[in-house]
Amino acid sequence: MLNRREFLKTTGAGLAVLLYNHSSILNAETIIKKEDKIMAYSPKDYSKLIGMEGFSETLLKNHFTLYQGYVTNTNKVLDTLDAMLKEGKTGTPEFAELKRRLGWEFNGMRLHEYYFENLGGKGGINKEGNLAKKLAEGFGSYESWEKDFKAVGTMRGIGWAVLYQDITNGRLINFWINEHDVSHPAGCNPILIMDVFEHAFMIDYGLKRADYIEAFFKNINWDEVEKRLK
Repeated sequence: MLNRREFLKTTGAGLAVLLYNHSSILNAETIIKKEDKIMAYSPKDYSKLIGMEGFSETLLKNHFTLYQGYVTNTNKVLDTLDAMLKEGKTGTPEFAELKRRLGWEFNGMRLHEYYFENLGGKGGINKEGNLAKKLAEGFGSYESWEKDFKAVGTMRGIGWAVLYQDITNGRLINFWINEHDVSHPAGCNPILIMDVFEHAFMIDYGLKRADYIEAFFKNINWDEVEKRLK
């Protein structure tokens, strides 16, 4: 399987433009194209997060723009794949690489939505709530879970720290996710998402990722996180 750099070299400049044109879309919700009934995605508006303690406006606006690019590219890849299917081009290398690429673009869009939506809160977790109780059951205490989650977030490399719930038995597990489209545990529900790619913190914190994680924890929207429990 080609990596991103090899993919762009082999598919040509036209396809590179297709995938990396991060133009802004201003609508806030998923829309339907009336002319062909194909579902299209539009980036949600997270401007309410501007002003969060520990997150500069510059950092957040850059992050929003990057997220909007994933939405744009998800739509473009889906539209192109649909056209190739209709044109009988499913046996081409371009079709195969775009199918592989779809996981990167789609997960990049959706993980950022989870991330932004579990921010903007004030105060800590409700220690009497269902989530806190389940974390204590699984890790011995909330504090032990937090220590483990932060340890995942400070691991070397770029990616995501994610608290997942195994829907087969309800168990809560902290996972390290590397690239958007790999390492996600099958049959699990994402509960808390923390972006630890450089773009999420370096403008404000440089290489001090641990300081960014402390700021992240001060702004978790625990009500939203608890709603994700199955």
